[in-house]
Amino acid sequence: MRRRAVDFRRPVRRRYSKVFWLTLCAIVILLFFAFFRQEKGSTSTPAMLQRYNRHNKFIEGLNITEEMLSPHSIARQLNDQISLAKGFVVIAKESNNLQFAWELSAQIRNSQVLLSNAATRQTPLTAAESETAMRDMALLLYQSQQLHYDSGTMIMRLKAKIQSLEEQARSVIEKSSKYGQIAAEEVPKSLYCLGVRLTVEWFRNSDFQNKLMGGSHVAEKLKDNNLYHFCVFSDNILATSAVVNSTASNSNNPDLVVFHLVTDEVNYSPMKAWFSMNSFCGVTIEVQKFEDFSWLNASYVPVLKQLQDSDTQNYYFSGNNDDGRTPIKYRNPKYLSMLNHLRFYIPEVFPALDKVVFLDDDVVVQKDLSLLFSIDLNGNVIGAVETCMETFHRYHKYLNYSHPLIRAHFDPDACGWAFGMNIFDLVEWRKRNVTGIYHYWQEKNIDRTLWKLGTLPPGLLTFYGLTEPLDPRWHVLGLGYTNVDPQLIEKGAVLHFNGNSKPWLKIGMEKYKPLWDKYVDYSHPMLQQCNVH
Repeated sequence: MRRRAVDFRRPVRRRYSKVFWLTLCAIVILLFFAFFRQEKGSTSTPAMLQRYNRHNKFIEGLNITEEMLSPHSIARQLNDQISLAKGFVVIAKESNNLQFAWELSAQIRNSQVLLSNAATRQTPLTAAESETAMRDMALLLYQSQQLHYDSGTMIMRLKAKIQSLEEQARSVIEKSSKYGQIAAEEVPKSLYCLGVRLTVEWFRNSDFQNKLMGGSHVAEKLKDNNLYHFCVFSDNILATSAVVNSTASNSNNPDLVVFHLVTDEVNYSPMKAWFSMNSFCGVTIEVQKFEDFSWLNASYVPVLKQLQDSDTQNYYFSGNNDDGRTPIKYRNPKYLSMLNHLRFYIPEVFPALDKVVFLDDDVVVQKDLSLLFSIDLNGNVIGAVETCMETFHRYHKYLNYSHPLIRAHFDPDACGWAFGMNIFDLVEWRKRNVTGIYHYWQEKNIDRTLWKLGTLPPGLLTFYGLTEPLDPRWHVLGLGYTNVDPQLIEKGAVLHFNGNSKPWLKIGMEKYKPLWDKYVDYSHPMLQQCNVH
């Protein structure tokens, strides 16, 4: 093949070696990194300075010196020895090795004096001045290890101590509960004295009976549904008096207020005497005893029928401790008292009435209650303040949901409510046969498997779906066992001293007792003679 002439040949490209290109790339990369580091350094330096300053401030706040942070610091070693020795002191005392505990404590004090002196003069501790203290402490710590005062032993001993303290605490709580229950059930001598003296006065003064009855005019008021009717079932004269007096004192129209009091045979005469010799702002008062109710018999009332059962009598009255399986509060015979269960027979007790407000004897009233009678219950039977702000005041707290009857009929999260201040529509009560519902559940609980405590559980069953919630200000609870918000107390219409700490007992809560005291006339001759205070 013929070669082209020189003029017609393609010019040859000038090529650079690979070494040249690699060198050039390396220079560019180095320049880039140098520039990047310079930028980063200029931006990060303030942040680093800020972190350093924060670290210094933190150390200053803890009062830590550089000497303490040093791994070779004498002060740090002494502090470590002191911390370990303090733990061994506790174990030595638990082991009743008091002499060794004293030696450890003395050496701890010596080491603390050295540290204190060094801090005062602001110079680090030297090995020479701390050598003796560190050696003596090291010997004691070694001796502790020989006595098996190590961390494992300390943990085991502390666990055993905690367990022992928990058992003691449980025992103390159980005893406190028993003694508190006994104190709550006790009738103070002053109240017993008052009952005796009033009984004597009732039979001595024949005018009392005529004064209490008041003639035909009073009898008409007892059945007048245009008036405000209240009922209290109690054997406590002084407590009932406080309820009546507080209601009358705060009523806008006390002459329209009628109180129906029901007590037992023992307290019937003294109760009548007390309300005959005292005036309560003109309110009308009726006193009855439940023994006079002919319909109140074992064939109609399940509680009276159960009282004839030997198992029931043994459970409540035998005094057997039941091996601790049942708390003492569940075995209180007051839960079989007809004055407690009479609230389920209000339509029979007051057959002529259409509406009534029920009050427990451990309440005081500080507002006018007449507006209760105009509240629309929306076809329900009872108006009550709900107590389910917390989960433990729902139905599952009071009832046995392992029982199929309870589980099938009642929502465990249904809201509980309070007895103590309730408005009852007796017309609806009779229409719905509420007393019959109560009888059904009371008979089903003869073996106490549905519930154990009090009248509230059967009330929750009886009035299930028949309860109208009231404004919480109508009924403030807890003044007999817990702390209550002062604002609730101030706004509350009815204050309830539910719990063991009743205001007429020595165990009453002192800060709430004045709320009750102001409705008791301690200057009354009868109260002074019986030393009621």
